[in-house]
Amino acid sequence: MEESDSFSLRAAIHRECTGKTPERRIIEGCIILSPRLEHRVTDHAQTKKKNAVSERQTSVRPCRARDGCGCACGSAEKVSSVERLDSGEALEGSGCYAHSMPTQRCMAHWRRAFHKKRASFLQILTTGHSCVLKNFRTMDSKKGPEKSQNTTSADADSTTTAVPKEDTNPSSSTESSQTSSTEPGLLPGETVVREGKAAILFPSANEVFYNPVQEFNRDLTCAVITEFAREQLAQKGIRILVPGEKDRVVVRLSEEKNGMVDEEASEQLENEQQKEEEADEKEYITASVGERCEQGLCVLEGLAASGLRSVRFALEVPGLKSITANDYSAKAAALIARNAQHNNVSHILQASQRDASMVMYEARGRKERYDVIDLDPYGSPSPFLDAAVQAVSEGGLLCVTCTDMAVMAGNSGETCYSKYGSMSIKSRYCHEMALRIILHCLDQRAAVYQRYIEPLLSVSVDFYIRVFVRVKTGQAVVKNSASKQALLYNCVGCGVFHLQRMGKRTSQGKHMKYSASTGPPVGPNCEHCRQRHQLGGPVWAEPLHDIKFVQKILDAVSGNPTRFRTSKRIEGVLSMVTEELQDVPLYYALDHLSSTVHCNTPPMLQFRSALLHAGHRVSFSHACKNAVKTDAPAGVLWDIMRCWEKSNPVKRERLSETSPAHRILSTEPTLQACFEIREDANPQSRKRHLTRFQENPQANWGPKARARAGGGISSELEDKRKHFQGKRKKPITDSSQLKSLPCKKFRKGTCTHGDKCCYSHELEQETNEDKMD
Repeated sequence: MEESDSFSLRAAIHRECTGKTPERRIIEGCIILSPRLEHRVTDHAQTKKKNAVSERQTSVRPCRARDGCGCACGSAEKVSSVERLDSGEALEGSGCYAHSMPTQRCMAHWRRAFHKKRASFLQILTTGHSCVLKNFRTMDSKKGPEKSQNTTSADADSTTTAVPKEDTNPSSSTESSQTSSTEPGLLPGETVVREGKAAILFPSANEVFYNPVQEFNRDLTCAVITEFAREQLAQKGIRILVPGEKDRVVVRLSEEKNGMVDEEASEQLENEQQKEEEADEKEYITASVGERCEQGLCVLEGLAASGLRSVRFALEVPGLKSITANDYSAKAAALIARNAQHNNVSHILQASQRDASMVMYEARGRKERYDVIDLDPYGSPSPFLDAAVQAVSEGGLLCVTCTDMAVMAGNSGETCYSKYGSMSIKSRYCHEMALRIILHCLDQRAAVYQRYIEPLLSVSVDFYIRVFVRVKTGQAVVKNSASKQALLYNCVGCGVFHLQRMGKRTSQGKHMKYSASTGPPVGPNCEHCRQRHQLGGPVWAEPLHDIKFVQKILDAVSGNPTRFRTSKRIEGVLSMVTEELQDVPLYYALDHLSSTVHCNTPPMLQFRSALLHAGHRVSFSHACKNAVKTDAPAGVLWDIMRCWEKSNPVKRERLSETSPAHRILSTEPTLQACFEIREDANPQSRKRHLTRFQENPQANWGPKARARAGGGISSELEDKRKHFQGKRKKPITDSSQLKSLPCKKFRKGTCTHGDKCCYSHELEQETNEDKMD
């Protein structure tokens, strides 16, 4: 290649490195070429290969890789001047001269890594190799260590963070996201946890309260707030820009035929979107990620802890005016401020050290309330709900997480009633019932202040539930609140349930008349198995989701899959949500139906086909893998199970005459079920093999213990846990072993057995003596 062409290419690379071209991309201090400039470098390499064969053989110029092990393309050849490389001396010149055809191989390796797995290419860059793009790490080091480590571009994707290769798998363990204090700007002993575009500092590895299970929660929240901001700011003439969305191709489930996408429809949709974007650019004000938008949304995270969620909002959600990350702990507030500074988002994120309820109560009287409130507590959010429904603005978004699933799933119904005003019962539909309990609680709290809720998205995943609701004000709509709640009658024998609305509304011309409902809808005993009923609720009896809003989120996530590491799971869960029957509360479990009558479980597609042949609707549920959500009455379900039992008979002589199985099977079916599989029995999410129900990728994949100041748990509590581990599973049969346990009555001073007591009094005496010392 001629001297002028080579100089022109180096000048183009230099312009892109100095940020004078829009194609500049900075990821963890390394500058990545745009695809257009990449082709120029590739052409340069191919021309150099043809015209410089002799030059390669006689060249002694070394590769610019500093460790002397060869080029980034993977060659193991040593360079000629290894002494200079070991000394760390920076050599001038561009390109790789360590071995034959290195530049072309480097660029080919770069293209494969960039298009297949960007994190793999990033791992190559972070090891110190920079033969293709010159030593850009040395160039960026002049800007300061903190700036180069945390520079964020609007065009950079969240998946291109400096994490190990195995961490790019959405379902993989994120323990490798913790790194020691090897990067500049960190204090001794500090630990960095990376998620999305955020890099969160922790004072010590022992004080890290980071649960990788909640990454799906945070990714989903970023996606929901982004679409919410898009709707809200569009009314003000502001258009948000999300990195990677311009190149997305939207694929809707309704446009697919047998799993194949209609290419013409997709091309037409792309052209329409392009025309709309070109027209909007002239009329709309744009808001990008990381920029402060004066007319944007005000966000409050009431229980921020380390501030990870708020930092991710600032770095990944466009159209935000301010973010308040609040925590009652002084250490947490200081850590939030340090993390905001470390991620260069101090202009958007402010740390607050106050009681979360007081922060929200004070905001209710202001003209500008919070547009988005995120509550993600450890346990129940019930103490904060009353303040939250008042502090959120008109039409604002309220995001609530509940992790006390043991209470909401029926283990402690009385506790659930005291916290949420609803009685939970044990059932197979307990996870969806938990969603309806928290929605009932939110609507009830909002109705006190003449406000009401509109659920946008409600999901039950892993060990928690997450709801996103819009809060509005309207006295006329609040009158419908009673008709939106329902009591639940659940049969303890066969699991059949019935709902009874709390209120009733009837139309009288232009007016609506509200009255109490009449009931109950069932008799004293179940009509199928003659067992008694349990009474639960009240629960939310209206739809759990806004399907149009969910479809927008699904389109955005599926069209920009590199934005989140859990994009595949988000796409799978939201696809199931769009397929659910919205007007059918709760569901049955197929394995529970078969276990009730003691027969083999029919295949899911055959059972769904039988319901479709009978003229009823049926769908899955994202909350349960074996769920059957249908508008068919319970009698139809048992008729189908009776027909299945005839072809798969059970030994009825072993069944008790009073058992639910005997009473159900002793009745002849009135419906002749057809088990021929129908094509519409298999939904699109199942045909496409989406990640609908993720398996736990590692052991102990679940909730963590409550965070404690200083990190970890006390040694006394650790010994107590070991002492009582398996106490109920392995009861003590030898009375001599009871001497190792303290006497509770002796502790209270009420033990009258003296030395004959089977429990130990010495342990309590030693403890009291230690306290006196």
